[in-house]
Amino acid sequence: RWPSLLKYYSHADGVSWLEEYKARHNAGLEAQRIVASFSKRFFSEHVPCDGFSDIETLGCPSHFFEDELMCILNMEGRKGLTWKYYAKKILYFLRQQNILKNLKEYLQRPTDRQSFLEGAVLIDQYCNPLSDICLKSVQAQVDDITDKVRKVLRTKNPRHPSLASKAGEVLISEVELQRQVLDAMNCVLYEQLKYKGNELDYYNSLNSYIHQVLIRRTGIPISLSVLYLTIARQLGVKLEPVNFPSHFLLRWCQGKEGSADIFDYTYIDAFGKGKQLTVKECEYLIGHHVTEEFYGVVTSKEVLQRMVGNLLNLGKRESTDQSYQLLRDSLDLYLAMYPDNVQHLMLQARLYFHLGIWPEKVLDILQHIQALDPSQHGAVGYLVQHTLEHIERRKEEVGPEVKHRSDEKHKEVCFSIGLIMKHKRYGYNCVIYGWDPACMMGHEWIRNMNVHSLPHGPHQPFYNVLVEDGSCRYAAQENLEYNSEPREIPHPDIGRYFSEFTGIHYLANTELEIRYPEDLELTRATVQKVYGSGKE
Repeated sequence: RWPSLLKYYSHADGVSWLEEYKARHNAGLEAQRIVASFSKRFFSEHVPCDGFSDIETLGCPSHFFEDELMCILNMEGRKGLTWKYYAKKILYFLRQQNILKNLKEYLQRPTDRQSFLEGAVLIDQYCNPLSDICLKSVQAQVDDITDKVRKVLRTKNPRHPSLASKAGEVLISEVELQRQVLDAMNCVLYEQLKYKGNELDYYNSLNSYIHQVLIRRTGIPISLSVLYLTIARQLGVKLEPVNFPSHFLLRWCQGKEGSADIFDYTYIDAFGKGKQLTVKECEYLIGHHVTEEFYGVVTSKEVLQRMVGNLLNLGKRESTDQSYQLLRDSLDLYLAMYPDNVQHLMLQARLYFHLGIWPEKVLDILQHIQALDPSQHGAVGYLVQHTLEHIERRKEEVGPEVKHRSDEKHKEVCFSIGLIMKHKRYGYNCVIYGWDPACMMGHEWIRNMNVHSLPHGPHQPFYNVLVEDGSCRYAAQENLEYNSEPREIPHPDIGRYFSEFTGIHYLANTELEIRYPEDLELTRATVQKVYGSGKE
């Protein structure tokens, strides 16, 4: 009945299945109650940082609660979109909290017990909490590659010490035997399995996630280096990570172990098919000279810092993701490692302020920054003032604005909530989730978007639309037309506004229907008129 929960039981357990069933049943009811409450509580804003407080104090086993959330997410068909939307948010939060706890425990361990692979998996899990990623399965895939290397090694040297030992048990000291291991690794990884550096799509975040590196067989220097180093160590070759600027490398000692002389090492480029480099060739790789400190070995924490730093930079570059989820996740990870970093704390405060979410948390972050660095009082003071104004405005809100189509001022509005439309000029597919009788944006936006060049300018209805590329836009009525082939819009916020996709249009959820009470009737009439009654 519960295959996903099997891992929580062992055959030795004296389990009372009736009690377990009752506990699972009650957890299911609790999960459904909380999910159902979220739409009403948080429709008008992002779920606040204290919005999950009742989940943190659950009176039921968390694995049962999660299991019910997964059941909601896996519901078949195109119904229950709002439930799925909030179940996903809650599950995202729960899993990230758990992963963060695991990361902090990992960082507190002695350095020799901090596996580079485990650190990479923790980062991957935190940024992809809804994916099925676990250290055990990633390690099994790495072990499989290691076994392939052993097979190649056996054909070259049947008496090689790596063949007689279990993973990492014997540290090989003879350089020639180490070289045989690295040659066999390069043969398997780059010739047989076709791993390569992703030069064509270098700035894709998937290159940083270790489970995706194993699936796609491509990555960036640091992710490929973690894989390469892990396999080498399992075969008895101690490679070390080097935080080389612009291009992460590994180093292989050719002289006395622990030597401080950078010329006693060969440097390995896992991104460049395992090529072995001299100090001079490392400089050619990046095109300039660097000082000796950049050839030094770094800790697992510093490797994770660089991995997270890469994701932070990608998060800043992303323009289509208006929730800045990658930037938010990577900031969380960075501050879990360095909680007093003023620069990143300020970036987090500015980000939440920009998104208009979690004003209370913004004030907490700003207070922390002020205590760490009083010289930031100018920037802190500005943000505190505007955040307090935001909180006051929110208190003054008097419930949702209701728009009746029967009002005289709305008579020019032709389209309705839930219709699948096409933009005449840009060709994108979208769904309407709101409208105004005229453009409600400020003068600057109207000027920047060149609205006055439209035949009807800003004095025509404008529509809030969710676009298939994941963005939200504000489109003029004259630029929209009915979509001749309506289909689902793959937008992350669909469930926030709609409860179901009928196959031709979306049905507004309760909260959206309260705001546009007369739209559903018009949408149905439009569908019948435009697409015919048989389509519904």
